[in-house]
Amino acid sequence: MSTPPFRLASAISRAASIRGDGVALVDGARRYTWRQHADRVARLAAGFRALGLEPGDRISILAESGHAYIEAYHAALWVGGVLAPVNSRFAPPEMAEMLADATPRLLIADAAHAGLAAELAAGMEQPAELLDIAEDSPRSLEALIAAHAPMPDAGHGGEDPACIFYTGGTTGRAKGVVLTHAGLATNALNVSSALGFSAEMVHLHCGPLFHLGAGARVYATTLFAGTHIVLPRFDAAEVLRTIARERVTTAVVVPAMVTAMLEVPDFAAHDVSSLRMLSYGAAPMPQALIEALLARLPGVGLAQSYGQTELSPVATMLLPRDHIAGSPLLRSAGQTVPNVELRIADAQDSPLPAGEVGEVQVRGPTVMQGYWNRPEETAQALRGGWMHTGDAGYLDARGYLFLVDRIKDMIVSGGENVYCAEVENALHDHPAVLECTVFGIPHERWGEAVHAIVVTRPGAEATEAALIAHCRTRIAGYKCPKTIEVRAEPLPRSGTGKVQKGALRAPWWQSASRRVN
Repeated sequence: MSTPPFRLASAISRAASIRGDGVALVDGARRYTWRQHADRVARLAAGFRALGLEPGDRISILAESGHAYIEAYHAALWVGGVLAPVNSRFAPPEMAEMLADATPRLLIADAAHAGLAAELAAGMEQPAELLDIAEDSPRSLEALIAAHAPMPDAGHGGEDPACIFYTGGTTGRAKGVVLTHAGLATNALNVSSALGFSAEMVHLHCGPLFHLGAGARVYATTLFAGTHIVLPRFDAAEVLRTIARERVTTAVVVPAMVTAMLEVPDFAAHDVSSLRMLSYGAAPMPQALIEALLARLPGVGLAQSYGQTELSPVATMLLPRDHIAGSPLLRSAGQTVPNVELRIADAQDSPLPAGEVGEVQVRGPTVMQGYWNRPEETAQALRGGWMHTGDAGYLDARGYLFLVDRIKDMIVSGGENVYCAEVENALHDHPAVLECTVFGIPHERWGEAVHAIVVTRPGAEATEAALIAHCRTRIAGYKCPKTIEVRAEPLPRSGTGKVQKGALRAPWWQSASRRVN
């Protein structure tokens, strides 16, 4: 007799059963118990079904984080749909490309994005049904909840897709990473013991829910019947106030958030005594910042997570026991989590011994199902049964992973992935640009900053400010160069004609111990 597949939606039913009167979700003045939340989710799912949503259809949402975002996460699971969030930091052309790829049946938007969402929906080859979050609208989620009786869980799980998160593409277009019920549940279980997940957890969602770094915690908190506290956006002072007010026990942040929190003038005046675990990831944390955090939050466990969207997302963790001031392990990304295999391999995919640098490769149940609509790129990324991360690193004798560079042409700035090809494509659209190259340079706050070198056409002129302004019309602000060197002489190239980016990048990193910050 086969074992029934794990269903993420069943976690909602379980939470309502064991913690029916416990707080499930807090969004400002809104507070729902698990019984109320489960009822709202089942009614919203019925509303989605009434609008024609079929199992496997995509549901997209373009909004700030809030109760409706988490309800959409859960209703998608309940009805058998696939959540495909829209990165609200994308420029409109990038959003249009993403929606054209995902082809959602439904597109949900808040008031701040309603006009843009309407334009995007109208521009789709098969326009999405547009819904909004405003309570007084006949096309709102609240209207659907009020108009429909709860439907039963549709029963999807196991290797069925649960969501598609879009991540930057090396070809200049975002790729949809398809993640399954089983993979996301396994990820939550993999990290649960290290992070203290339980029904008593009060988790603060302060990062954008269109990112899997924040989204994975929606699934995990629900799996353990904890409490979701959600903020519309990150604000360092409000995070500290919320921790004190709601007695938050766990949160996940990126290094730039940590810097902002430590810089709040009255940091010491906030009661953060409820906080038990602060995990960080999305970008490497400078050791000095880790040690500052250890000093300011001596009673809080720190845990670093390394992974990527394609891994649901965690592959390794540096646990609280390893967070000791002055320890060389603070430069490490930690050890492999349970249920995940990790190896270092050479260019021929042959495993390398401890101490030798190669590509980080991962396999296990958390690895993505593939890239949406991209079979060739999926096959390349998963060749040999291993996810090729594009990161370079080495393992020490105890299995601690140390990252040294990225094989893929990518920059991580403030926890956001920026692929150089996307920025270079935007710069090349400027009439004065003859050629250009983009790479990351060290930045104290953001880890890396996007830097460009631009060669102008003969007789043409372009200032740094004008080029940055041009980029802002084509790509998200966080992807735009922070600095641009404009020159007339050609870029150095190899014998095969490729720009020698390594030589251009090297002077910026010559004093650094690793080439990712």
